[in-house]
Amino acid sequence: MIDESLLNSLSSDEKELFKKGLQDLIDQTYVIEDEYKKLGDSYSALQNVIHQIIEVQPNALWVLEENGEIFLQNSEANSISSILSLFSTQEGNQEVEFEGRFFLLKSVKKGDKKIITATDITEGKRQERLVSMGQVAAHLSHEIRNPIGSVALLASTLFKKVDPSVRPLVLEIKKSIWRVERIIKATLLFTKSLQINPTSFFLDKFIPECQKAIEHYSYSKEISFHFNLPHIEMKGDFELLNLVLQNFIFNAIDAIEEGDKEYGNVYIEYQESMHGICLHVKDDGKAIENKNILFEPFKTTKTKGHGLGLALSLQIIQAHCGKIDLLENEKGFEIKIGKCSD
Repeated sequence: MIDESLLNSLSSDEKELFKKGLQDLIDQTYVIEDEYKKLGDSYSALQNVIHQIIEVQPNALWVLEENGEIFLQNSEANSISSILSLFSTQEGNQEVEFEGRFFLLKSVKKGDKKIITATDITEGKRQERLVSMGQVAAHLSHEIRNPIGSVALLASTLFKKVDPSVRPLVLEIKKSIWRVERIIKATLLFTKSLQINPTSFFLDKFIPECQKAIEHYSYSKEISFHFNLPHIEMKGDFELLNLVLQNFIFNAIDAIEEGDKEYGNVYIEYQESMHGICLHVKDDGKAIENKNILFEPFKTTKTKGHGLGLALSLQIIQAHCGKIDLLENEKGFEIKIGKCSD
């Protein structure tokens, strides 16, 4: 507050100087206030840019205070914030498993802040596991192939020489050997680079081949097989596509075997399509339990499956520029074979 007696004691010139100084001080206050607002706006804009930068990061990112409190994080980090409890206090890289996924955690200290990132490496770990399992499976398949071939030859010789009453048992042995040989073939195909050899043939050529394969497959229930494959020309690798159809037929047989009914039906049908060959393989057996792992290698929900049939089938169909889908209204699969195999 200005002393009034002091103000009255000033001369006119002094009063003018005082007034001018006071006005300059007020003007300067407005300038400082304006600069402060601009500085605040710049800081807010900078914060917004920083938030946008960390938000577009593909991995989870946290910035922590010295006491461990979260100073900044993106939405990806917020969705898995509980993973921080698995992170040790040491700096460096760590691999942790969290909610069925694998993450690589990295930490670095900047000033009084600690920056932590978490990268989902589940797919990479899965690929490593598949490569390792594939290598083991391929090695075992190579080791088994020769003795199985010898056993198959001996079983064929035995079938011709034994008493007719014993032949059904030998026949079951031959069927089991055929199944092992088929697994070996599928494993070796899956673990090496798949190359197709397209030729022209008629669609109904699959029928006798599939019927012959069914005769080698063991099952206990009464199952009827319905083939609706017209005499139309198509192009593709016949041997590989034949393997695909047989895989789906055998899956259908297994589903009927595991179902409640003592009989069942398997349908192999051609569907009209303008984009290549479309086939449906359907059955009335047990419903599919876990659709998410259908094409996952080395995983199966069946008691008889080895987990490679559908994975290999998908590889073969994709190599023919096609795709495999579950049917929506019926139990079965739709197999589409494209036209890029020229």
